[in-house]
Amino acid sequence: MTGIFDTHAHYDDERFDEDRDALLASLPEKGVSYVLSCGVNEETSRFAADLHETYPYIYAAAGFHPLNLEDAPRTEAEVKAALEPIVALPQTVAVGEIGLDYYYEKESRNEQLWLFETQLKLAKEWDLPVSVHDRDAHEDTLRLLQKYRPKGAVHCYSGSVEMAKEILKLGMHLGFGGAVTFKNAVKPVKAAEFVPADRLLLETDAPYMTPVPFRGKRCDSSHIAYTAEKLAEIRGTTVEEILKITEENAKRLFGIE
Repeated sequence: MTGIFDTHAHYDDERFDEDRDALLASLPEKGVSYVLSCGVNEETSRFAADLHETYPYIYAAAGFHPLNLEDAPRTEAEVKAALEPIVALPQTVAVGEIGLDYYYEKESRNEQLWLFETQLKLAKEWDLPVSVHDRDAHEDTLRLLQKYRPKGAVHCYSGSVEMAKEILKLGMHLGFGGAVTFKNAVKPVKAAEFVPADRLLLETDAPYMTPVPFRGKRCDSSHIAYTAEKLAEIRGTTVEEILKITEENAKRLFGIE
């Protein structure tokens, strides 16, 4: 397979510490053309951007994740000061991973909402797309996306077809990863079948969300091949077509020639 664009990974993660360089050097041989490695705080955002210097096929997203509140600044000026030097780099093509997570952090909703809204404002100011995390927070996520109408994608999409329709109205994309291969996947499969071809993205969320038949093991960008096979089955097309259209979509969204 060729033309894999993994639009959401975390190659800063400690699960890659032992063999990161060997793995990243091997991915192009496995058909991986581009990766967007997403930060969850200032340190990991800078790490993602630095990877591009050694591995030019890796691009970066910079942002504060809702489960990393302890690392996040407390004023808009501080958030901007932390991220602006990173987003100024040519290899940083998105603001992310940002969003809301009410599954793990129900008590911090107000802090999460403020941080997400702040970063949506900055993404508009910087004219960059966003990579959005939404777990058990569909209503608030959609409300803020409708308010700011950013470019970008909701990654690892887990909502309904009805919510997908509203997100697509904003001009955004939907990212699908290993979850569509899981036996209990219902909503992601229906959404993956519904989304127009020009709004479809592939991702891994590496090292997490490993697709069947490797579920439970560490994920890397080459595993997208299995997700692409499932999407081809769901959508009644070929793997080659899935890889081709998702690569074109991602390059267009993130401004990569």
